Amino acid sequence: MASFTTTATVTESEISRDGRAGLPDFSTRLRRARLGLLVALIPVLMLFVSFTSAYVVRQGLPTLDPRTNNLIRDWIPVTLPRLLLFNTLVLLVSSVSMELARRQMHSRVARESGSVASVSTGDQIRMPWLAATLVLGLAFLFGQWAAWQQLAANGFYVATTPSSSFVYLLTGTHAVHLLGGVLALFIAGVASLLHRSLKTRSIVIDVTAWYWHFMAGLWVYIFCLMKFVR
Repeated sequence: MASFTTTATVTESEISRDGRAGLPDFSTRLRRARLGLLVALIPVLMLFVSFTSAYVVRQGLPTLDPRTNNLIRDWIPVTLPRLLLFNTLVLLVSSVSMELARRQMHSRVARESGSVASVSTGDQIRMPWLAATLVLGLAFLFGQWAAWQQLAANGFYVATTPSSSFVYLLTGTHAVHLLGGVLALFIAGVASLLHRSLKTRSIVIDVTAWYWHFMAGLWVYIFCLMKFVR
């Protein structure tokens, strides 16, 4: 009588699981998260490219004076508050602290790659670099608000001149996007309080760090645009 034997085949995807059934391994999750961030940043980049184009074109575009019916140039360069330079330094320092926080988490994942993904309460660690980034990010936003106050004190409001309108538009839009990074830092902190797995927290911090670096580089670009393209 012929006998039949059943052989079970295990695919590579089933082997490379992150400690729980149906959950991809850490490197796959990290790669997907970074790819999602890249896709999300493309519209942001295109938005500021369009702002740059409008900023440059509007500088040389004359407008009609209703009193004389003549074309005049109404682009009056705005003297930027010196506080913006200090804010730039604050944001660059925060980018460094964010990178240190990212590397700190990845080093922990590397050391505990052979252990269970979930971390007990006693295994929780404090992340001073992450807290420093949060404080510096809030300081930057407060500094931007103070700079807007200085602009208003000098007589430059949103609708005063086309140049002042662009200054508020560029700095305000960037501040809104950076606020999203601040919220992501809060989420990373909440994930730690809820005892999420170390690898999950590491992915959240990694994506937040790359977003933060992008915002820092974008601000340097905006500051140079307003400072030198006048």
